[in-house]
Amino acid sequence: MAAPMRIRQPRNFRDRKDVLNELSDAELIKRYWLDRAGIMLVTDLVRERITNQTERSRAVTPEMKVLVTLRYLATGKMQLCSGDDLGPSQQTVSRVITETLFALSRNEILSQYFKFPVTLENCHTKAVDFQQIAGFPGVIGTIDGTHVRITAPKEFEAEYVNRKRYHSINVQVVFDATYRILDIVARWPGSVHDARILRESSLNQVVFGRGMVPDGYHLLGDSGYPCKKWLLTPYLRPQPGPQSDYNRAHKKTRNVVERGIGQLKRRFHVLHGEIRVTPTAKVCQIIKVCAMLHNICKDRNIRIPAPEDIDEPAEDIEEDYDNAPLAVQQPPLPPVAPRPREGLLYRDEFVNLHFE
Repeated sequence: MAAPMRIRQPRNFRDRKDVLNELSDAELIKRYWLDRAGIMLVTDLVRERITNQTERSRAVTPEMKVLVTLRYLATGKMQLCSGDDLGPSQQTVSRVITETLFALSRNEILSQYFKFPVTLENCHTKAVDFQQIAGFPGVIGTIDGTHVRITAPKEFEAEYVNRKRYHSINVQVVFDATYRILDIVARWPGSVHDARILRESSLNQVVFGRGMVPDGYHLLGDSGYPCKKWLLTPYLRPQPGPQSDYNRAHKKTRNVVERGIGQLKRRFHVLHGEIRVTPTAKVCQIIKVCAMLHNICKDRNIRIPAPEDIDEPAEDIEEDYDNAPLAVQQPPLPPVAPRPREGLLYRDEFVNLHFE
């Protein structure tokens, strides 16, 4: 007896909402942190790379892929992307986000939005902006590290446990006085010290190491960094007078980087909680793409979202791990050659010249 013929069931597709035409700019910003023109700008950056080579009528469009990715970065929740009337299934959402992040994180895309000042004109402009904060001269950027929480990786798991005893990527970031990101390094495990990340970075080895920045311009960093001619740190035990005045101006000016990191994490909530994706290379893509999108938002004068503007369930707001109680002290750096006094002597001369 012949087996009964199986009847193929027709596929059921969810209706896809045309949010770009149905929502106002204000509604788009609330949901995706970009207006329509901004969304189209991001889409055009990667359109060729994320356009499906198929004639299927239900293929996910480049605009839809970017919307899904922006929604994920804004909320940190993939399930919200598929439950947003955008149409794609959860499986499609995951694939689309991976594809779009890979396209957006290419160096030729990122380099368009991270511009470190190296000309005399650009350095002067940055320094004028910073000097208006607390009178500190010659500053073109403020530098710090911030930890982005991740799930425990399968390889080299212990290296990703930071001093607060959770798994993370330690991200080095430089902001200018307008809270625009000038440079970002997102590839080091959470256990790596800020000073080592700086030492291995192109800022140290190329930009400042090869004299690309004119003399007399500096970064400001905290006491975790070595003091250099181009990186000024605070005095650990300042004397009354010029050194104390220097420290006060330094603290107020350097606070830009702390506020900038806060803005970045508020704008893209995926960075605020635990990023539950693997491998860690994909996490680093997420961090760099969020930084690039932050700069695009700055270019478009899109304000930082207030808590009441976050269009997601209240229970999804997670703890700010950067402000968590300190569980264990960070291990000391491995023994190295004595710190050169050149940077310390330069700092003394700088203080005597500008804060006397």
